[in-house]
Amino acid sequence: LKKPNKLFSLFFSFQNEINEVPFFDIQLPYELALKIFQYLDKTELGRCAQVSRTWKVLAEDEVLWYRLCQQEGYLLDTSISDHSCWKLALKNCRARERTLKTNWKNRIGAVSQLQYELGKILCDVHSCDGVVIAGYTSGEVRLWDTRTWDYTAPILEPMHGPGDAGPQPHVSFVRINSSLAVAAYEDGTVSVWSLMFGREPIHRYQHNQRIQALALGSEGATVATASGFEVKVESPNDRGFWQTTQTFEIQKLVNFLNLVPDVSGSPVTVAAAEDIVYLLKAEDPGKVLHSVYGQPVTCLDVSAHEAAFGVKTFGWLLNEPNQILLYNLETSQCLKKMGNSMGDFTCVNLQSSPPNMLVTGNKDRRVRVFDLRKSESLCSFYAHQLGVSAVQMDDWKIVSGGEEGLVCVWDQRMGTKLWEMHARWLLACLIELPNYSVLTFRLPEEIRNVSADDSHISALLKYRGIIYAYEFSVDQLAVESVLPICRSSYDEVTGYNYNIGLAVPYDDI
Repeated sequence: LKKPNKLFSLFFSFQNEINEVPFFDIQLPYELALKIFQYLDKTELGRCAQVSRTWKVLAEDEVLWYRLCQQEGYLLDTSISDHSCWKLALKNCRARERTLKTNWKNRIGAVSQLQYELGKILCDVHSCDGVVIAGYTSGEVRLWDTRTWDYTAPILEPMHGPGDAGPQPHVSFVRINSSLAVAAYEDGTVSVWSLMFGREPIHRYQHNQRIQALALGSEGATVATASGFEVKVESPNDRGFWQTTQTFEIQKLVNFLNLVPDVSGSPVTVAAAEDIVYLLKAEDPGKVLHSVYGQPVTCLDVSAHEAAFGVKTFGWLLNEPNQILLYNLETSQCLKKMGNSMGDFTCVNLQSSPPNMLVTGNKDRRVRVFDLRKSESLCSFYAHQLGVSAVQMDDWKIVSGGEEGLVCVWDQRMGTKLWEMHARWLLACLIELPNYSVLTFRLPEEIRNVSADDSHISALLKYRGIIYAYEFSVDQLAVESVLPICRSSYDEVTGYNYNIGLAVPYDDI
C-alpha cells in the first residue's frame, strides 16, 4: 500500500490489449485511467463496470482489487500473483468474516480436546492464527493446527547438547507467531524453531539461571528472555545467522517482558521487574520508565508507541487505590492514570484493543473498559466469581475468562452479556478475537509436585494436560456443532433465564 508507483510499474507490462480508455470526449491511456480508478471503492467500481465493455475491463483490473483487499485487511502477507481473481478473493474473505460473526453470536462452532499425554502436566500454552503450541513437564513441545480436523500434533525436537543423555527438563514458557516457535526450559535453555523448516530447532542459546520471562515479537524473528538480573535479545542478522543483539543488566528479577511491535531498527523491550519498569534500547540500555518503591507491577502490555501496566498500591496505608498507568514510549512520560480499584489489576490488553481503548481485568471480579482520551471507565462489568485471568475486546464485544472456569462474552455497545460458557478446571485462557477462537486450559502450578495417589486431587490431575479449543469458523447447524453454552434440556418450546445460561433469553429454541 505504501508503494503504489512500484506496484503499477510492475504490472503495466502485463495489461490487456486495450491501450486507450474513452473518458467522455477524450481518450486516456490505460495506465492513466487505472490511476484514476484507484480512488474508487468496490461499489463505485461495480457501477463503472456497467458503463461499457472497456470500463468493465478497467474496473475489474487485478491491481485495483488487490489494493482493495489489502486496504480492508485481508491477505496482507500475499502478493498480487498469489490469486488469479482478486475480486473473488475479496468476496470470499468478506463472506468468511460474515460467517464467523454469525457463528460467534449464535454460538455455532466446534469444541476439540487437544490432549497429548495423559499424566503429563501442561506447563504453558500459546497460540497464533489458529496454531497452538504447548509445553509439558516431560520436556516435549507440541503443535496443533485448529484450522484443520486432523490435529496431528507433531513434536518439536530439542537440540541435544554433548552431555544431554538424561531426561529432558521441564518446559517453562512457550511462544509462537506466524513464522517461529520458541520454548524456554527450566535449566535455562531456549530453543527456536522455524514453522517452515521441519522439527529441528534453528537456534539454541543458554542462560546460567532459570528463565523468568519469555517474549516473542508478533512479527519477524526477535526473541527476548529474562534470567536472573539479565535480559537477552536474540535475532538473526542480514545473512540469517542468529546472534545476541542486545544484553541488558537490571537491578531486580523480571516479572513481565514484552517486545514493542512495529519497531524499525534494533528491537525495543519493555520489562517489569517488581516495582520498576525498564525501557530497554540499544542506545539507552538502562532507562527506567517507571519506578515507585513498594508499588509492584501486576500486569503489562505494550503497543507500538505506548505501554500500559497495573500497579499495586496499598490503599489502606497510602489512601491511593490500584491503578493502570499509560506511558508514551517515545517521550517516556506518563500520559494517563486510570482506575480506582481496591483489587489488583490481573490483566490488561492494549495492543489488540481498538484505537484509544484499553480493557482490563481485576481481582475484584470486574472487567473495565477505559477511553484513553478521557482517563475514565466507559463501562464496568461484574463478570466472574473469582479473579479475571484473560480479557480482550474488539469494536463491539468483550471476551473475558475467569479463574472459576467461566468465559463471558459482552456487547460493549449495549452493556449486556451475550452468552457464557463454563470450561471445567479452567485456570487460564487465550482469546484470539481476530480469528474468533478461544482456548481454555489449566496450568496447575500448585499440584506439579503432588503425588497422583492423593484422592482429593485425582480428578484435578486427570484434566491437567487438556486444552479445549473452541473454534467458531465451523459453518454447521447440527446439534453437535452448538457449543456447550446453553444449559437447557431442550424439552420446552420456550426458554428463559432460569434454564438457559444467557443474559438475553431466546424467544424460541
